[in-house]
Amino acid sequence: MELDPTSLSQRDRYKLLIGGIVPRPIAFVSTVSPNGAVNLAPFSFFAGVSSEPMSLLFCPANKADGAEKDTLRNILAHHPDGVGAPLVVNTVPHAIAAQMALCAEELPYGESEFDLSRLTPTPSTRVPVPRVKESPLAYECEVMRVIRLAPGVASGGNVVLARVVWVHAEDRVIDAGLRLNPDGLDSVGRMGGLGYCTTRERFELPMGRG
Repeated sequence: MELDPTSLSQRDRYKLLIGGIVPRPIAFVSTVSPNGAVNLAPFSFFAGVSSEPMSLLFCPANKADGAEKDTLRNILAHHPDGVGAPLVVNTVPHAIAAQMALCAEELPYGESEFDLSRLTPTPSTRVPVPRVKESPLAYECEVMRVIRLAPGVASGGNVVLARVVWVHAEDRVIDAGLRLNPDGLDSVGRMGGLGYCTTRERFELPMGRG
């Protein structure tokens, strides 16, 4: 089957991305509104970008009516371009996977998903945004750039590029050489549709010709 994206609906293009780019890590992002309300939302269009500077990105799509999701709204409320906005990207261990999925519920702006999910907000070190206590690894960040691919368009894409300013890692998931333990992280990944996967079955291969 050969497919021209310009001839497909947005829904069909979305299915081809989320079903083919798998498994996807999940950025469980906490932000704060101008009046201090804490938002917590999962995004599976998420990747590390660079170690110099240490940075990552995630992509909060617009709502079905073209409005900004609360995470992006909070970022842009900090600055018209989002630059410098604080946030925390928390990882998602299997133990809180159901609570993470619950946070995809669309709540009225200002209502906290921490309350809905009963996850625990705990103070961060460098940014004025709480991290998720139940997450064993969290990246405190400041936004470097927001790229609006289709402002105001239903399901339009947005790319949030953020610099990591502090890392919280529980002792049980990291060693003295700063190597992270995948068994301790026990992260889950996103598949297509409502599917998820664990990261418990792994194998190693040499790089290049070994």
